[in-house]
Amino acid sequence: DLGLVTGNDAVIALSYSGETEELLNLLPHLKRRGVTLVAVTGRPESTLGRAADIVLDVNVEREACPMNLAPTSSTTTMLVLGDALAMVLLEARGFGEADFATLHPGGSLGRALLTKVTDIMRTGEHFAVVDPAASISVALGAMTRARTGAVVVAAPGGPLEGIFTQGDFTRAFQTDPAGIGERPVSELMTRNPITIDSSKLAAEALRLLETHRIDDLVVVDVDSRMPLGMIDTQDLTRIGLV
Repeated sequence: DLGLVTGNDAVIALSYSGETEELLNLLPHLKRRGVTLVAVTGRPESTLGRAADIVLDVNVEREACPMNLAPTSSTTTMLVLGDALAMVLLEARGFGEADFATLHPGGSLGRALLTKVTDIMRTGEHFAVVDPAASISVALGAMTRARTGAVVVAAPGGPLEGIFTQGDFTRAFQTDPAGIGERPVSELMTRNPITIDSSKLAAEALRLLETHRIDDLVVVDVDSRMPLGMIDTQDLTRIGLV
């Protein structure tokens, strides 16, 4: 069906021999419509090659087939050239990641480029925050209620001061278990933890988690440094980014 083909279009015709009957039958119709015909062929002197406005020569000395019969090297050459043309066109049109994501929203790349940190971060009852003066017991209780592996440490309405994880507790307990439950969480928390701005994409959160080999990432307001939420690696797995 050539109903959608106009004189503003370019048609890329692939035929190694340049004599494929189905393509040759289309040539008069394409010419009448005034399209630009690009021939990808191994024989520039063929009927297709002579009819084309542009010829891309993909001639190979020999096919990979031991009998030199089955199209192998020639088809690979066409695939490589096709990829090269696609990338050149992508760059010429200024096609970016956002365009790709818009056209492929269901794929993992689309989700990575469209999903924001605020879409997946844990908040409310699933986001545990404790005061720096709170005891380890209180911090562990908050962790349990939120069903998370970490709590954020910050004064009410104040900026982020640190993060306390199950790993921090385990290491401290193995070193000095006596009275650990009554010690203030500020003694064992990780100060200046890795954070992410709430306006960033989930793909950036994944990069930070993988780069720093951590399981929990605090989401903060970029200006006030107030903690807004938490991202766990399981959150990224749930939406198919990992």
